[in-house]
Amino acid sequence: MKLLLIEDNPAMQTTLQRSFQRRGIQVVPCTDGARALDRWRASVPDVVLLDLSLPGLDGLQVLTQARTEGLNTPVLILTARGTVGDRILGLNSGADDYLPKPFDLDELEARIRALARRRELPGATETAAPAFAGLSVDGLSGAICLNGAPMELTPREAAMLRALLARPGQALAKERLVEVVFPGEAVQADAIEVVAYRLRKRLAATGAQLVTLRGLGYLLKAAA
Repeated sequence: MKLLLIEDNPAMQTTLQRSFQRRGIQVVPCTDGARALDRWRASVPDVVLLDLSLPGLDGLQVLTQARTEGLNTPVLILTARGTVGDRILGLNSGADDYLPKPFDLDELEARIRALARRRELPGATETAAPAFAGLSVDGLSGAICLNGAPMELTPREAAMLRALLARPGQALAKERLVEVVFPGEAVQADAIEVVAYRLRKRLAATGAQLVTLRGLGYLLKAAA
């Protein structure tokens, strides 16, 4: 897997590059926005890890320009800006995931590999998914919207809801959802129940309902 690492802090860039290379990930490092876009265009990576505070073009400008040009590589924003507003702004600009600093390297690697796998899923497309009960997934950013407005969800809640929205009305097994929600983590299938409980509360005011099917898993259906 090839990762485009866009980070202007020399110490952080060196630490991440060494860590990823030890984990078998090829890293293309870059320290400024304009050069990052050039490298992105020249050799499309599997995933982009993007800091927001960059010299010249900042991270959001890089991301917006890339999406405008049709560069649809999955992007994970890694930044010290961790407010809900910053996360929504990043997702609306075309990011697929968001991890605030400080962070855990194992979690960062798991999220990067999850983005790479999502890109490789059979039938995956880069267009917006059809709306279901007012819910929709932006095909470029992966952000989930309710009636056009971004929802405030944790990464795990969003991952589970994206998977369910891809097949509304069809049951997804717990084991499959665990792979999507806890990529690379050694957890029991029952771990998904906590995420499902929280997601069910998030959906209470929407036109969708999360249903548990004993022995089968979960499905999303229109609320009665």
